Amino acid sequence: QSQVVESGGGLVQPGESLRLTCSAVASGFTFHVYHVAWFRQAPGKEREGVAAMSKIPRTTYYTDSVKGRFTISENDARKAVYLQMDSLRPEDSAVYYCAETHRDTWSIDPSDYDIWGQGAQVSVSS
Repeated sequence: QSQVVESGGGLVQPGESLRLTCSAVASGFTFHVYHVAWFRQAPGKEREGVAAMSKIPRTTYYTDSVKGRFTISENDARKAVYLQMDSLRPEDSAVYYCAETHRDTWSIDPSDYDIWGQGAQVSVSS
């Protein structure tokens, strides 16, 4: 069983918004000790890093295609990480995954992440 679970996916029209939530399954799991990232994978495509948040000081990263539209954040109790997605486009359709890593080096390479959720489907279509 994964230590985290995603929620908030769904079907929306272009231009609309969704917020994905990555929640800890175990009560003792906290996100602030990990680098955290959201990845997405569309059918026939490689898994792509969309947004990431480093360990303290929580520096953020966004891939170019989502800059200005997506926001990664963490709640105060450090029990959830969010991906706010605005102005959604059909090309944003994919399964979105939350992932964490203890590694010292911060990266957006999916092979560096060792804790994964089961994924949440996001579909953008008119």
